[in-house]
Amino acid sequence: MSGAGTRLGVGTHFRLDGETVEVVEIFALPTGMEVLLKDGRDRLQRMSVRELMTSGRAQVIPNRTGPVADDPGDLATVMLATLSKAEKAEVLERASHVREMLFGYRSGTPELPGADEPRPQYSPDLPLARRYAAKASELGIGVRTLERWAMRYHADGEAGLVLQKGSSRTDGLGRADPRWVETALEVMAEYTEESQPSVKIVIERVRIRLEARFGADVVKVPKRTTAYRWMEELERRQPTFRLSTKRNRDIASRPGGVYGKLRPTRPGEYLLMDTTRLDVFALDPGTLQWMQAELTVAMDWYTRCITGIRVTPVSTKAVDAAAVLFQTYRPQPIGPSWPEGAAWPDHGIPRTVLVDKAAVDGPLAAAAGPAMVPETLVVDHGKIFLSEHLLSVCRRLGISVQPARLRTGRDKGPIERFFKTLREDLLQVLPGYKGPDIHTRGVNPEKDAFLFHHELEAMIREWVAVDYHRRPHGGLLDPHLPKFPLSPVKMFEHGIARAGYIEVPRDSNLAYEFLEINWRTIQHYGIEIDSRRYNGDALDICRDVTSSHGGRAKGRWPICTDPDDVTRAYFRDPVEHRWHTLWWEHAPDLKMPLSDEALKFARQLAAKRYTYPNDKLAVGLLLERWSLGLGNSLSERRMALRLSREQLGEGLPGAETEPSVATLPSVSRILSLPKEPAMDEAVQCATDTEASDDDDIDLEDLNEELGFYATALKDVDD
Repeated sequence: MSGAGTRLGVGTHFRLDGETVEVVEIFALPTGMEVLLKDGRDRLQRMSVRELMTSGRAQVIPNRTGPVADDPGDLATVMLATLSKAEKAEVLERASHVREMLFGYRSGTPELPGADEPRPQYSPDLPLARRYAAKASELGIGVRTLERWAMRYHADGEAGLVLQKGSSRTDGLGRADPRWVETALEVMAEYTEESQPSVKIVIERVRIRLEARFGADVVKVPKRTTAYRWMEELERRQPTFRLSTKRNRDIASRPGGVYGKLRPTRPGEYLLMDTTRLDVFALDPGTLQWMQAELTVAMDWYTRCITGIRVTPVSTKAVDAAAVLFQTYRPQPIGPSWPEGAAWPDHGIPRTVLVDKAAVDGPLAAAAGPAMVPETLVVDHGKIFLSEHLLSVCRRLGISVQPARLRTGRDKGPIERFFKTLREDLLQVLPGYKGPDIHTRGVNPEKDAFLFHHELEAMIREWVAVDYHRRPHGGLLDPHLPKFPLSPVKMFEHGIARAGYIEVPRDSNLAYEFLEINWRTIQHYGIEIDSRRYNGDALDICRDVTSSHGGRAKGRWPICTDPDDVTRAYFRDPVEHRWHTLWWEHAPDLKMPLSDEALKFARQLAAKRYTYPNDKLAVGLLLERWSLGLGNSLSERRMALRLSREQLGEGLPGAETEPSVATLPSVSRILSLPKEPAMDEAVQCATDTEASDDDDIDLEDLNEELGFYATALKDVDD
């Protein structure tokens, strides 16, 4: 007799803690049943039956046959669940024939007889052999087949009567030779870094390799239709034919086994930083040319809040990455046109209860959000993120830098998903959108490049603060309330309530350490950086004094500069160790920041037109050029595009803009511009252009201006 159970009594054997023991006596006590066990060395041990059966230390050794969990084949429930209605009806009909043959009734019991049951040839009084013969004659099959049906029915019930089809393989490849499967996967893997092949050439390469490895006609080669069907099955393991080659490489790089990831427990624990090329063209305000734009962002992993944003033309440099991290310490101010309540949420987690109130309510009162002190910075292996300057500053400020694995974008999955959300929700409704790849690119998206880089950055900042931070995020949840939708702002509030309070920089001036260092001597007129002279009262104690620094900087003083604004520099005096601002001598002529690249371009313009140009003249020419290039009306920008030999083309797609994006003040201002300039504006602009000889000179020199960013890619990490 077989069954799922075994009797527990004297003589029953168990595997206990790795040793075989035998039950030699059973006791019935008021506290429960106990057994006396004896091992192979005749040592006795007393144990309760409850502990023996539930502790996990013992496993019974059955003394009769029966089902076990590791039996080969599918479970009965699995076999029945895979049947169609017709197949299930066939199995039930076969089971009724077996029961009638064994018991005389199709139901299997005399308590539920059918019409005219039992039939004479299946009477329970007849010998079993005669009933087998009668059923074989009725169904037209052999007696041996009926005996197998009866044996399977006794073992597994109706599930035992399911006809087994095909091979016992579990991978859907039927009777495929394992050597053929292994070789096919090997050949398909070789095309991971190559161009996409056809199925025919892969099958042929498999055949040639099998003959070279095992000999001719040793491994059976499948027919053409069978080989194609097997290749379709192997495509699931090693994508080669159906998807794009880029997607196939991404799938091939997936790690084996269970996916793992960092699990932040509080805001500020992990800060992600990454750079991506935006899928929209933008105009550079200096050269008035459309150019690729790159976006560098910093994201708090726990809350998914964006703490730093920077849009750069052509490529991103190490100083740009430092500037994004600089924003986590010194957040950007709120835009003047932002709606009420669009300020960024607080970031960070404190390590002390003592928080400097002035650091929050004082200089940061007008900022988009309080400063943040990240604990760990997660970046890739690009040179811009692993520069000596950035790593040294992070070490001094107590920030751990954790590089992601090579070519493993999923290590920074949240920030990669943010880039996709940005493209789908904002970038694709802006003029100059070119799509994520060559297959989705328009005919000529460059002609619609209308936004300047600083405008594009302002739109992204506003969209993040107004929309992204306040929209429920699918990757944010509280395990105790899995159905409650959480936005980055709410998740930040949840993190603060969970962790206690926020951490702010102990000194906001620490942010200056992220800036670029220039070693210069201090003269009577101040200091000079790239032909720019800076001065200030803080230099009085160091004028014409040799510094104590040695090595490559011997005799010189460290001066910090921000490449986005060369109108000022920063000096830390050696006595009080306080930071001071030094102003450029031509800064009063400017009413806005001037980047280092813009000044270099202005000097190129001045050098082409004047024999002895100076910075004041160069800035004047640049401002004159910007007076047209930075115009707010469509007619002014159309003239700027004419200077760069570009045409605006059709009007902006304001009607197709999504409501959530069109309602942003910066976007609505751009999209509200008229499709065509007014007649008087167009005539006036045309008259001004035709009357100016300077514009003709600019057009002649335009080809030389195109090479302004020719060396911008020198810092890009291939």
